Amino acid sequence: MAEAVVRYLRDGRLDGEHAPALALEGPLQCCSLAAGAMLHVTAALASQAAAGKAQSRGLVVVAFDRSPEVYLEFMRRRGLDANALNRCVRILDCYTDPLGWKQKFQNRQHQENSTKQFSTNKENITVLRNVKDVNKMMYSITELGGGFEGEGKRYFSIAVDSISSLLRHASVPSISGLLSNLRSHEQVSSIFWLIHSDLHEPKVPRAFECLSTMVACVEPALVDPACVESPGSMSTLEQNYSKAKFIVRLKRRNGRVKHFYEDLYVEGNDVKFDSAPASAEVNQSLVPKVQFNLELSEKERTDRANVVLPFEHQGKGEPIQIYDGRRSLPEGQRDPNLAPALVDELVPKSGTAKGEIHYVRDSDDEQPDSDEDPDDDLDI
Repeated sequence: MAEAVVRYLRDGRLDGEHAPALALEGPLQCCSLAAGAMLHVTAALASQAAAGKAQSRGLVVVAFDRSPEVYLEFMRRRGLDANALNRCVRILDCYTDPLGWKQKFQNRQHQENSTKQFSTNKENITVLRNVKDVNKMMYSITELGGGFEGEGKRYFSIAVDSISSLLRHASVPSISGLLSNLRSHEQVSSIFWLIHSDLHEPKVPRAFECLSTMVACVEPALVDPACVESPGSMSTLEQNYSKAKFIVRLKRRNGRVKHFYEDLYVEGNDVKFDSAPASAEVNQSLVPKVQFNLELSEKERTDRANVVLPFEHQGKGEPIQIYDGRRSLPEGQRDPNLAPALVDELVPKSGTAKGEIHYVRDSDDEQPDSDEDPDDDLDI
């Protein structure tokens, strides 16, 4: 399912719509696995862009929690050479000197250039020295994204590796405005970010979920208590550092929401995904909780079966004949429940099947019935 996430970001935006957004959430208990999932999506999307299979021409990585070299090394292990990295990857370094303190302790020559908000150390790495200035960050991201080469409209994707670190320097409304402006930017193809949900109030992750079109959660793996207590087995904490569940919630354009999940685990220096078997426990967790019971007990089924509906004929198992006005019933077949006066009116007194109609005029002025057409003299 991780490939489906990458494919969703790779396809990019449609005309007249905002760029698709992925919110990746993970608690500190699974921080390494959440970061591994972030690295996996980043490297996969960069590979698609380098191969020309994505809408975007390149990827801009906004690095807060890890050095830019970590991303470059991980992408090299995924098969991207130096030429592809220089052509399709740009990194905005907010990790090395986020507040510009290191710049102040350098020599005078560097201090003369300290008035610049950011400086370029390498070809594809740009250092941002004031992460508190969200507007300047917006300008830096769009400037880096506009530098990719390509024919036609040059789209680019954005990866923000830690919203939690950015929240230490900026407010939730300002960061929400930054992500919203990036999504609506005409050159942004897709955007995704990572946030540690248990470091903030519940309303903070939900605020960023509202800005996304897809939510991926890295949750601790279910641990068998028998395995934990057995001698020589890994502890619960060790298992959660090595394996977790990668749950994805996708909001489609027609309004429907789709859930799926995989097993996420670490294998050496790489992150792997494995299709998880069907689990009743996970399926139950995805069912919305309601305040009423949809199932019937055995007693309720029996009571429902004994209810006599109004349209059902009642009796001792014999069919009941009802007079329909077109025939008379014999004396022995009359309905005993029918009122005697009503029976006398419906059944002729002669006891025969022949009926008669008696007509009495209201007054002498009323003309008798005639077969002649009263409008026969009209010239129509």
